[in-house]
Amino acid sequence: MSTPVLQKHYKEKVVPALTQKLGYGNPHQVPRLEKIVVTSCMGKAPDRKVAVDDAVAEIGKITGQKPSITFSKKAVANFKLREGEPLGARVTLRGPRMWEFLHRFINVTAPNIRDFRGISPKNFDGKGNYAVGFPDQSIFPEIELDQIKRTIGFDLIFVTSAKTDDEGRALLTELGLPFRDIKKAEEAAPAAAATTEA
Repeated sequence: MSTPVLQKHYKEKVVPALTQKLGYGNPHQVPRLEKIVVTSCMGKAPDRKVAVDDAVAEIGKITGQKPSITFSKKAVANFKLREGEPLGARVTLRGPRMWEFLHRFINVTAPNIRDFRGISPKNFDGKGNYAVGFPDQSIFPEIELDQIKRTIGFDLIFVTSAKTDDEGRALLTELGLPFRDIKKAEEAAPAAAATTEA
């Protein structure tokens, strides 16, 4: 089995670049991408069981791997939710399948998002892991638009071995994740507001 393109890029380009950029003593200190978790929660859907089945089918198409169903841990009366009821679906991608999914996301999915200016670089958890959400599944090329039964939101969680957010951000940036330039966005916002007022 051939090595995924992005995994090869990580070994040949990203590791040397981060070793120099972050001042590591040896290449084994360079953070790596450990897994990508794709999750979807259908807790607000009135027909929750059917919605979970739809989420399982859509995530399966997107990732090429059968998702597991997540269940509620406790009952919530306001949401008419019983303990142990199906609530959503999730998939954990590792190895070649993870690299292939990330390659498709960076080169095919993200560029096709309408009015896409990059994803926020702020959504780190303090330990080098990154999460981003998307409101519907139509951004993924694996989904046929005329086959969509309902809108299903997704979260992508990138779990890294980085110890800090800066290390995690540097890793994902070198891999090609399309982060938005926060400074440019903040500079553009006041200018746009001034134009509107004028």
